[in-house]
Amino acid sequence: MGRRAAAPHRPPSRPLRFRRDAPAPPGRALSVLEALAILGAGTAAGAINTVVGSGTLITFPVLLALGYAPVTANVSNTIGLVPGSLSGAIGYRRELAGQRPRAIRLGVGSTLGGVTGAVALLVLPAAAFKTIVPVFIALALVLVLAQPTLSARLRARRPPDAREGAATRLAVFGTGVYGGYFGAAQGILLLGILGVALPDDLQRVNALKNVLAMLVNLVAGIVFALVADVAWDVAALLAVGATGGGVLGARFGRRLPPAVLRAVIVAVGTVAIVRLL
Repeated sequence: MGRRAAAPHRPPSRPLRFRRDAPAPPGRALSVLEALAILGAGTAAGAINTVVGSGTLITFPVLLALGYAPVTANVSNTIGLVPGSLSGAIGYRRELAGQRPRAIRLGVGSTLGGVTGAVALLVLPAAAFKTIVPVFIALALVLVLAQPTLSARLRARRPPDAREGAATRLAVFGTGVYGGYFGAAQGILLLGILGVALPDDLQRVNALKNVLAMLVNLVAGIVFALVADVAWDVAALLAVGATGGGVLGARFGRRLPPAVLRAVIVAVGTVAIVRLL
C-alpha cells in the first residue's frame, strides 16, 4: 500500500499582535475590548483636559499600545479630542462671560500656532520637541504656583482694563505651535502663561484655556484630516468619550477652589513630566 502524503504543517493560531512602532493595518476592525479601551481613554482625557490639560498623555500611549504608528496615533488623537474641548468650553460658559474680546485676540495666535505645529509634525522629527517639553511643563508649574504672588504684583502696576501684551500673545502662539505638534500638557502651559499675564481668577483663566486649546486642536485636526493618515474609527471613539469627559470635567472642575485646582494642576503636571522623561 502506498503511504499517504503527510498533511502540511500548520502553526497553531495565535492572537494577532502589533508592534508599537508599526502602523496598524488599514481597515482592520477593532475588537470590543480595544474599542472600550479607546472610549475610556477618551473619556478620561476629556475630563482631564477640561480641568487641567495633558489628557493626551492618557490617549496617546493607549493608541501606541494597540499598534498604531506614532504619527497616526497623534493625528487621530488630535481630531478625536476636539469635541471634548468644545463640551468643556461650553461647560465653563459662565466663567467665559465678558472674555469674548480677549478670546478673539488670543485665539488668533492659537489658531496660527496650531496650523504651524500641525505642518511641523508632518515634516519634522519629534526629537526636537521631546527633549525640551518637560522643561516647558516644569516652567509652567512654577508659574502656576507663583501665580497669586505674581498676579498681585502685576495688578498693582497696571490698570484694571489693561490688555494682554505682545509677550503674552507670542507665548500663546508658541503654545499653539506645540499644541498642534503634539499637545500633551498644552493646557498646563496655557494656564501657567495666562494665570500670570491676565488679571483674573484661575477658574476664568481655565475657561479661556479651554477655548484656546480647542482652537488649536480644531485647526490642527483640519490640517491632519486633509493630508495625514487618520484612523477615523479611533477618532470617532475618542470624540464620543471626550465629549462626555468634557461635560464631567466642567461640572466638577469649576467647583474646585483655586487652591485645590492649583494643587491638581501641579499634580497632573508632575506626572506629565515623569511620563515624558
